[in-house]
Parts: sequence; structure tokens; C-alpha cells
Amino acid sequence: MDAAMSLKPNLELSVATAQAIVDQTVSKQAVATISRLHGGEIAAVYEIAFAGHAHPPLVLKVYPDELHWKMQKELTVVGLIRDRLSVSIPRILLADDSKRLLGLNLTLMTKLEGSILGQLETTLDSAQRLSAYAQIGRLLREFHCISMEAFGYIGPNAIWTAHSTNHEYLTYQFQRKLKEFAERGGNADLAKRVARHFADRAELLRACTHAVLCHNDLHAGNLLATVSNDRLLLTGVLDFEGALAGDPLMDVAKALYYLDAEARRALLDGYGAMDRKHWLLTLDLYHLYFVLELWCWMAQIGNRQPLDQLALDLERYSAA
Repeated sequence: MDAAMSLKPNLELSVATAQAIVDQTVSKQAVATISRLHGGEIAAVYEIAFAGHAHPPLVLKVYPDELHWKMQKELTVVGLIRDRLSVSIPRILLADDSKRLLGLNLTLMTKLEGSILGQLETTLDSAQRLSAYAQIGRLLREFHCISMEAFGYIGPNAIWTAHSTNHEYLTYQFQRKLKEFAERGGNADLAKRVARHFADRAELLRACTHAVLCHNDLHAGNLLATVSNDRLLLTGVLDFEGALAGDPLMDVAKALYYLDAEARRALLDGYGAMDRKHWLLTLDLYHLYFVLELWCWMAQIGNRQPLDQLALDLERYSAA
């Protein structure tokens, strides 16, 4: 078993270093403060504010060396999305893989309006929260209007290991993750049960005949929102590190996974009619895959605390 992956660079970013980065693209603006922002599991994210508020704050994203290629991937995905969503995405001002300024790959981007939806949720009333999830459903539908030429995970410049069908792609993914599950110490009998369950239902995956762009992590922590006159409005979407070309139901399933029943209904209402038979069974199959994928990821980064519960979830999803 390999060593745990090192994520989220823990940098003490000085004003002088931030100034050197900013000077590459925004001239004659004096950096005043640097603060660490909430971000995903992989990159470290900072806000850079300027003296006298003469220029809007910018966001600096720094990638761990083991996943340095994620920087170029985000550039690729942003290029696919640009001007095709009703919700804003950051504009990338600088992408630097020279490692001369920080010793790591980095991007400097505009800061979008709004607060992280996940942090706002506890302050929302029921109507505002359900409106948020209906808007997320509509946003998912917009992502899924962007066609892709094959199925597969998006790498720095294109789809890695492109597959011609969804069935082929997910069969490959299940086999790969089950092998990883075993190599990282997962229960062998449970792996066999998951493999049988997938094989019995894999025909469901043939119903998806063309790939679309999937955000693959569209949850409240990756969305920005504002509340004005008691009305909640999604204002931004972040973090395209996990994006893939795949079945739109795969993206819907990932977005639904952590939600309660009310929020799930709101998201599905916002998304609109499904054009697939057996779509609920297909969502369940994708949920099994996500639990398997999450178990492998937690083991890879050395976070073993959730593994027992995730194994129980694998048992539950593969029992039907």
C-alpha cells in the first residue's frame, strides 16, 4: 500500500510573494491582506485584498505537487464552460506552472459575488433552501447541454482513457476501483458482492448513448449565493477539478447523494423530466459506485476514520 497522498499545501503566504504573483497580471495594485478561504480537499485557496479597495479582491489557488496537473485541467474545463451557464464562473487571470513564484502550480482568478452556499444554509428558511436546490437542478441541466465526444475522466488537456460507450466506461471504472479497494485493504467478500451487484445491473448503463460535461461535485460547498429581499440566488460555481465526460444521471446522482429527501425533490424538480426508463435504479447504481470511489479516496489520502461506515454503505447498496 502506498503512502497517504499529501493535499492542500500549507503555505505561509507573505505579502511580498502575493505581490509578486499579482504583479504578473494586475499592475500597480498594492496587496494589503491575504486570507485563507474555504476550498475543496485538494488545493489551498486564498483571498488577496488590495490597499484602499481600489481593485476587487482576487483568489489564488495553489495545487499540491502530486496533483499539479489539476491546474491545467481547470483551465481546460473553464474553456468548455465559458459563457454557457446562467451562473458565473471565475475568470482566470494567471496560470503559472513555472514553480518560480511559489514552487507549486497556481492560478490567480477573479473573486465571484456571494457567499459559499454551504455556509449560508443554516441561515436560510425552508423556501430559500428549497429554491437553492431547485436552482442547482437547473444548473446541472445547463452543464448537461454541453456535449462531449467520448466518455471518461477529463485530464489536463483532454479525456483520459476515452471510452466510446457509458457501459464500457463504468465497467472499466468499477473494475479499477474494486482492484484498488482490495489493494488498500477492503474486505474481499464485500468486493465480490459489489462486483456481482454491478454485473447484474450493468445493462442499465447502455441507456445513456452520448456523453455530456459533468461537474461531478456540484454540492453546496462549491456554489456561491446571495440573499436579497428574502430571495436566494445562485451567483457562482467553483472547483472543476473532478469534471468528467459522462452520463448526466451520474452527475445528478452525485449531487443528490448527501441531500435529505426535501432537497432531493427540489433538485429533481429543478432538473426537469428524465428521458430514461429505470432512471431511479440507475441513480442507485451510481450511488454504489460513488461510495466505492469515496472509500478508495479516503484510503488514498490516509483518512481511515470513515472507512468502516463507507463499507457498511457498500453492503447496503449492494444488498438489494
